[in-house]
Amino acid sequence: MTQHDSPALPAHRPGASGQSPDAPSLSRTTRPWMPALLYTLGFLTVYLLAICTPWGQRAENALFGLGKQGGEEAWIYPLSGAAYGSTPLPPLELSAKPTLMVGLAVIVVLTLVRRCWWQGCAALGVVILTTGGKEVLKSTLPRPDLVGAPENLLDQGFPSGHTAIPAALTLAAVLVVSPRIRPYIATAGVLWLACIAAASATMGGHRPSEVLGATLLACAWYGLATWLLPPAAAPGATRSTRALPVITLTVALVIALVSGARNDTLTRSLVSAATAFICAALVWYAAVGRPAHTARRTRPALR
Repeated sequence: MTQHDSPALPAHRPGASGQSPDAPSLSRTTRPWMPALLYTLGFLTVYLLAICTPWGQRAENALFGLGKQGGEEAWIYPLSGAAYGSTPLPPLELSAKPTLMVGLAVIVVLTLVRRCWWQGCAALGVVILTTGGKEVLKSTLPRPDLVGAPENLLDQGFPSGHTAIPAALTLAAVLVVSPRIRPYIATAGVLWLACIAAASATMGGHRPSEVLGATLLACAWYGLATWLLPPAAAPGATRSTRALPVITLTVALVIALVSGARNDTLTRSLVSAATAFICAALVWYAAVGRPAHTARRTRPALR
């Protein structure tokens, strides 16, 4: 019998694949522009519904008629800085500007230490555009009197400056810190925001729409900043324990309930707490709750 040599099999080279060199990579991070647009539309929707409609104005003005005027009946009043001799909880009352300055300084230091220049510029932009933008919007967006409201309810406060500071600083911080600690920094910022947002709403300094508008404004600038960042500098998917989101939002709800509580009205307390919790959830989702989208690999057609 004649022995035939078996055909030689091609040698297997590690890392070789059946894809052509120009085939798509396994994963490619894409940064969608849709979140920035949705947050912007949310901001405009809150403004139009709450401030530019008679029923929106009546609903918010009615909250000021529940209980006594002022914040003396709020549980958090002793920490608000409005009480004589009390130390304000940053950034309430006169601590707003120092809190903002310290936050900007921390961002600059982190940028220099970690040498994350693109992220640092984006973080500074989020804070400056949010806090500066709210000043411009407060003076330019009209608040028409559609329901004959009392004079003390005609002040323009949309969006809330006190709420804008913790929202913007939290979103800026997650841009310049290490990805390993990003979820925990976001947790601390979200809990801080829940407290300040509830306090601002329940003590009568701001309407719920103003608190919510400030948060949406910060999220919109953050979404735009992450979309404009170069691919190498854009924040990727944030990994954390599965329990962390549940724990964070649960504690945020408790803080919002306590910070928004008043002795004279349950309805106003619950509305303030609900508004603050929504703000906390929005910032959490913007900072760490939205995973990076990856493009799927397309299989080459079998021939």
